[in-house]
Amino acid sequence: MVLDLTMSLAVLSLMGVLATIAGALEDLESDVGSQSNPNSQVQLAPQMSFLHRIYNKAISGEPVSNGFSAVVSGIVTVVLLDSNVYAITSIAIGALVGALILGIFATTSFAGRVSSMTRFKQPLYMDIMRYTTPTIIAHNFIMNFCLVALAYIQYAILGHPFSIPFLALIWGIAAGAVGSSVGDVHYGAERQFQNSEFGAGLNTSLSGQIVRKAESGLRNSIDNVWFCAKFGGPATGIGLGLTVVLSNWPTTVIGYNWTAVLVGFGIVVLMAIIHRIVEVNIRNAYGPYKDHNGKEEAAA
Repeated sequence: MVLDLTMSLAVLSLMGVLATIAGALEDLESDVGSQSNPNSQVQLAPQMSFLHRIYNKAISGEPVSNGFSAVVSGIVTVVLLDSNVYAITSIAIGALVGALILGIFATTSFAGRVSSMTRFKQPLYMDIMRYTTPTIIAHNFIMNFCLVALAYIQYAILGHPFSIPFLALIWGIAAGAVGSSVGDVHYGAERQFQNSEFGAGLNTSLSGQIVRKAESGLRNSIDNVWFCAKFGGPATGIGLGLTVVLSNWPTTVIGYNWTAVLVGFGIVVLMAIIHRIVEVNIRNAYGPYKDHNGKEEAAA
C-alpha cells in the first residue's frame, strides 16, 4: 500500500513537472508571436502611424490555437504507437509535426496581417519572419511534447478512459487558458504599454500606441519573450502545474470518493482567500487602481 502510494505520488509529481514546463513554454510562445491580449493593439498600431517590428500571428485565441497544436501532436503520436514505434520517439515526432503545422499557420497569419497594412506603410520585415518563426516552433514543440507525454501517462499508466489525442486537446486548451489569464498580465500591461500607470485601462484615443523602443534599437518579439521569461512564463507554468497537481492530488491520495471532492473544494476556497489577500496587499502597496481618466477606483 505504501509503495503504491509512493509510486502514485511520483507519477503525480512527474505530471506536475510536465505541466509546469508546458505552461511556461506556452506563454512564451504566445509572447514571441504576440498572440496575447495586446495583439489587437499591435494590429491597430500601423493605422495610428506607429510602425513596428513586432511579430503578430494571432491565429485564434490561445486556448483554441494550443488545443489544435496539441491534438495534432496527440493524433500523430497514437498513429506511431500503433505502428510499434517507441513511446518517447512517437511523442517527439508527434510534437514536432504539431509545432511545424503551427509554424505554417503563424507564417501565413503574420504575412497576411502585415500585407493588409500596406496602405498604412507597415513593412513586412523578412528578418523578423525568418528568426521569429523558428522560435515560435521551438517553444511550441516543447509544449506539445510535455502535454502529449502528460496525456500518455494518464492513458497508459493511470488507465484514463479518454484517448491520448482527447487528453492532449484538453490540456492544450487548459494551457492556453492559463497563459491568457496569468501570463498576459505580465506582458501586455508591462512590456507593450510601459507608459501606462499601474492598473490603468487603455483610453480608446491611445489605442495602437505600443511601446516600440527596446534596450538596444527597435523592439521586436524576441525582446518581448526575453522580458516575459523572467516572470510571466514561469508564473504561467506554476499556474498550470498547480492546476494539475491540486486537481489530481485528492484522488491520488484519498481515492475516488466524496472525501476527495470535499478536499478539492476546500483547496479552491483556500486559494480564493489567498488571492484576495494578495490583491489587497498590492492595492495598499502601490496605491489604488485608476481608470483611463486617471480617477481612483473605490477602495478594496
